[in-house]
Amino acid sequence: MNKLNVGIIGSGNIGCDLLVKIQRSPYLNCTLMMGRNLQSKGMQFAFARGVQVSDKSIEALTENPSLCDIVFDATTASAHAHNAAILKQLGKFSIDLTPALLGKMCVPTVNGQECLHETEVNMITCGGQATVPIAHAISQAVQKIDYLEIAAVISSSSAGPGTRANIDEFTQTTKKALLEFTSAPQAKAIIILNPAKPPILMHNTIYAVTANPDMEKVRQAVRQAELQMQQYLPLYKVIKGPEYIDGKIVVMVQLEGNGDYLPKYSGNLDVITASAVQIAEMYAKKRGVICPK
Repeated sequence: MNKLNVGIIGSGNIGCDLLVKIQRSPYLNCTLMMGRNLQSKGMQFAFARGVQVSDKSIEALTENPSLCDIVFDATTASAHAHNAAILKQLGKFSIDLTPALLGKMCVPTVNGQECLHETEVNMITCGGQATVPIAHAISQAVQKIDYLEIAAVISSSSAGPGTRANIDEFTQTTKKALLEFTSAPQAKAIIILNPAKPPILMHNTIYAVTANPDMEKVRQAVRQAELQMQQYLPLYKVIKGPEYIDGKIVVMVQLEGNGDYLPKYSGNLDVITASAVQIAEMYAKKRGVICPK
């Protein structure tokens, strides 16, 4: 098989960034961008890149289900609640980039293989994708975590209306992911919008309260998690730690975006689109797509 066909619902910044990454992929081929306004910037962008566009949103796929096997939903939580049932009925592998949290939570480097048996996966949040791999690594390297906290600091310039309207969803969904993928009985997630000019890069700090950790084992686990993330996010970097300070393991991660459709300081958006494309490529390989040499 050459490439697996995919579709995108939502022609905003996330949808357009997905499109650039998909068109660079040796495993995926974007056959359809679905939205509501053919004159929107995103629809014009997709059309200019040779992609079929439709202003019928998901109805375009119901009219021609054979157009794609994977569908990325980059709309809103409420819209995805409507789309999810249709995608399941059509037998599509659905990758949800909204806060709907209807499908299995997915972090490619942590549970990607498990997710390939699902019909729908949810990409959690930008903070979840950036911090869960490190938190999970720490959890695997220590006997017990008593409490886990992450603080995600992003540029306010990279926080659009959707992000600002879903701060509560961000904190709660990220917290659920931290509890799901680690042994911590309690967790907390914080997001901070920094208005600095020029815009700052995304920084994420992970704090894990634990007693008497083997720090060499922790460092090796964190380094391995960093290397795995760099396979699809080359500018993902641990810039501080792991350090053991006052009963807490502290790790800080910096994330610079790839600069595909979004500015490089929008690492908070890049992490979720890159992770979504990564799980789509894993699914394509499972379906028999072979990367040309």
